[in-house]
Amino acid sequence: MIKICKNWYKILKDEFEKPYFKNLLNFLTKEYSTCTVYPSMENIFYALNLVKFEDIKVVIVGQDPYHEPNQAMGMSFSVPSSTKIPPSLANIFKEIESELNIKCLKNGDLTRWAKQGVLLLNSVLTVKKGIANSHKNIGWETFTSKIISLINEKKEPVIFVLWGANAKALKPLINSPQHFVLTSSHPSPLSAYNGFFGCGHFLKINSILKQNNKMPIDWH
Repeated sequence: MIKICKNWYKILKDEFEKPYFKNLLNFLTKEYSTCTVYPSMENIFYALNLVKFEDIKVVIVGQDPYHEPNQAMGMSFSVPSSTKIPPSLANIFKEIESELNIKCLKNGDLTRWAKQGVLLLNSVLTVKKGIANSHKNIGWETFTSKIISLINEKKEPVIFVLWGANAKALKPLINSPQHFVLTSSHPSPLSAYNGFFGCGHFLKINSILKQNNKMPIDWH
């Protein structure tokens, strides 16, 4: 059963009634009943359930969930604490340690960031076991683009972090002058050396938050 908190349900209820979303739900019902899909159905909206709309300070956009067992938990880049840290997240921690001269917890569960107002949102919220991008172009992109557009309407400044071409494609949706957009290559081992390492994003995020009289993020 899919779970979504009242806060986000009120904001997105019109979207849930649209034909594309009903088609998406029908597709997912069939997928979950016939094959292994990640994350668990109840955790599809885990990222939204952890951060109320009004509490969002930072949005970090990912592509789609991890597709191997015991990894996906409903937040971009995050894995359960008992799971080995994947390469992209290891590179994120490496960049944080380099920028801030700190040691990150060797724990891939990023709930600790979400509780500080960091929305870890994938563009696509489900995936079939072992097949990356297997749920691309079934409707999730329309849904998550709507979420980005709604956040763009917030009067309070939000920092959008777009790593890689997939995330950067959302940039046109972020056009309100009070918001901030940080872009670089993806932290994947295939592209991290093309601009992610040395991007300075975690320092920049905290600097922007301080300038706007907001509590900086503890990235440990």
